[in-house]
Amino acid sequence: PRLIYPSPTSYKKNSLSYNRIAFLASKKVGNSVQRNRARRLMKENYRFLKDDIKSGYDLIFIARNTINGRRADEVNKSMSNALKKTKLIDQNKDHRN
Repeated sequence: PRLIYPSPTSYKKNSLSYNRIAFLASKKVGNSVQRNRARRLMKENYRFLKDDIKSGYDLIFIARNTINGRRADEVNKSMSNALKKTKLIDQNKDHRN
């Protein structure tokens, strides 16, 4: 299941040498506890992936309501797949915790 919303509008090249990141979870994800957990899961998994992501982009990770009740490894897989689709991360690498 797609837990993170990958979209062409969720990343854009910037003129900086580093990435700027945003993690969003709307009220459709659930109450504040569920939204905060979704953002924490995405932030933690970004920490594992950040060294493999190309530099110089603005990235927005948007949580879908299917993220509720998922484990960190499932979120990691979803984020890796979303980044592979946008070609911001190496297609052949295994990005696990």
